[in-house]
Formats: sequence, C-alpha cells, structure tokens
Amino acid sequence: MARIRLGMVGGGNDAFIGGVHRIASRIDDRFDLVAGALSSTPEKSAASAEALGIPRSYGSFEEMAEAEAAREDGIEAVSIVTPNHVHAAAAKAFLAKGIHVICDKPLTSTLEDAEALETTVAEADALFILTHNYTGYPMIRQARAMVEAGDLGDIRIVQAEYPQDWLTAPMENEGVKQAEWRTDPARSGAGGSVGDIGTHAHNLACFVSGLQVESLAADLQSWGKGRKLDDNAHMMLRFAGGARGMLWSSQVAPGNENALKLRIYGDKGGMEWSQEDPNYLWFTPLGEPKRLITRNGAGASEASQSVSRIPGGHPEGYLEGFATIYNEAADAIRAVQGGASRESAMGVLPGIAAGMYGMRFINACVTSSANDAAWTKL
Repeated sequence: MARIRLGMVGGGNDAFIGGVHRIASRIDDRFDLVAGALSSTPEKSAASAEALGIPRSYGSFEEMAEAEAAREDGIEAVSIVTPNHVHAAAAKAFLAKGIHVICDKPLTSTLEDAEALETTVAEADALFILTHNYTGYPMIRQARAMVEAGDLGDIRIVQAEYPQDWLTAPMENEGVKQAEWRTDPARSGAGGSVGDIGTHAHNLACFVSGLQVESLAADLQSWGKGRKLDDNAHMMLRFAGGARGMLWSSQVAPGNENALKLRIYGDKGGMEWSQEDPNYLWFTPLGEPKRLITRNGAGASEASQSVSRIPGGHPEGYLEGFATIYNEAADAIRAVQGGASRESAMGVLPGIAAGMYGMRFINACVTSSANDAAWTKL
C-alpha cells in the first residue's frame, strides 16, 4: 500500500517532540514526510527542512495548507507538533482543506479554542487524531482488554501518577526552550503539570478502566520561584458508577524521570503497570499469587500482540507506542479514503472527544484548586 504523504507543523530540527513524531511515523513505513512549516520564521523553517531532507518548506501553516491542497501530490495528513496555543488554528486550517490532522496533546491552550475546534472537526470530512501515545503500548492494550473481560470485576479504585523532576530547577530561566513555553500560560494554557503530563495520566486511567471522571478535587502548587503555572498537583477523583481514584502529577520530584504508573483494583483482582518498565503487567486475582504478564509472552492477549512488533524479551517502549498511534492513524486514513465512516475508522484512537475531555480535566483542576480544592464537575 502506498505511503501516506505527510506534512508537519512545528517540530524543527532541534525540537524534541518533532523528532519523536518523525521517527514514529516511519517505524511501520506508512508515511512519507514531504512538506513542513517547521518553525516560526520562513528562514528557520527552510533551514530545518533542508537539514531533515524534507522537500517542500513553507513559512507558515496557512501557506502550507493552501498550497498543499492545490497540488495533485499534496499532503494527505499533517502532524501538528507546536506549542499548545497553535494547535487549534493550525488544525482548523488543514481540516478546512480536507487534510487529516494528527495533533499532539493537549488539544489546545484554552477551552474556548477547543470548543471552536470541536465544531470544525464535526463539520469536516477529514479525521482528527490526538497523540495520547501511551494508549499504544502493548501492555496497556492488554490491561484494557482484561478490564473489559471482567478479570478485575467491578472497578473500585483507580490510581495514576506521573512524576518527573526536570523542572525542579528554574530551567525556563536558563534558555531551555521546552521549559520556556511549558511554563508560559500564553503558550501552554491554564495548566502546567496538569496540562503537560496530568492529561496523560488522566487519559490512561480512563482508557484502561473504561470509566469517566465525573468530578475532582485538586490542589495545585507552583514550587518554582516566580513560576506562573503549577508544577505539582494532587487530585482526588470520583468516577461515573461510583469508583474512586487519585492522581498525582509533578515536574519537581527529584529522582523521577518519566515515572508514569497506573494501578486499578476491582472486587476480583488488581493490576499495576509502569511506563518505565512497560513490557510487564502485574495482575493479582483476589486470593491468588501475583502474576507477571509479559509483552508477547505467555498470557499475552490478542489486543497486546496485535500492536507488538518484536518477540518477547526484546524491549519495546516509547517510540513504538507512538508508532502504534501513527500506524492506526494510517489504517484509519486509508479506511476513510475507501469509503468508511470516520467513526468506524477511528477504532480506539483518541480523537476530539478525548481532547475535549482532557481540556475539561485541566479546567476542572485549575478551578478546583482556586476554590480551596472544592469538588468540581468536569
């Protein structure tokens, strides 16, 4: 099957997440990156495109959407990997031209922009896919399938945490670009750690448990001197159906690099998963010894095997999980081009609904904390 012609907005040669998206799009050989508006100026964009071997460079995403839509060999999909405040305008420009959008999370920087984008997506013919990449990990698919099969029984407790330590020092004052925009409300939005990594933990907890958070009580802190956005947050969660949970996100916890963890407990058993050891899933049926399920090992489900690329014992992780989102996005794009409905093509891919849910999560956290951790509905 022919590769999908891909463009990119943001993600210049020195951008971390742009490189991740480019690698992920190539792992399963489904995309050709042929165009980009990679930076804030035409000159920087052209320099990055030349360094990366991208044949067509544009000075803005508006110019790129217009020009590519007019070409017979124009892009079929675009990856948006800019800071959050650009997501909505860029996505709307490409959706209006019938070009499928693969967008980094969170959805936007403001709920107002998110609601406007939601309307655009509903009216568009093209797909909108949000890259909640941790949903692509094989053992996360295993965990979701086990919950759906009733292996844990009725879910009672969901606990998620995502601590990092990289903002313990004031990196935004030391010329670190990733820190500069992530701590800037104008570019990042109302949430700091809750928007950047808390949304991942929230999304994963709901994806695996199959439950929705109805309300939360949040206590947000900014430990960095003069920092305008939270860098640490604690939340209590109430899920639809009665389950309870907790979520902790932090970027000021020394000794934690990327320690995303998920624990889910029901009346028949419990499970635990850690992103830093992603090929293992611990499952404990009530009253029985703890069991270790490994990726592509004994007990691995079809749900996990279908997104595994190599034999068990050979580690798969972050890039492969991201690649699963791109691979499934390619399947969805080809399905829609073949006449399938957008809804049927998306499968379990996160889309605009997941994005809106994440934005309401961020807003509820900020609102709750401003009201002395009052319970707040999403």
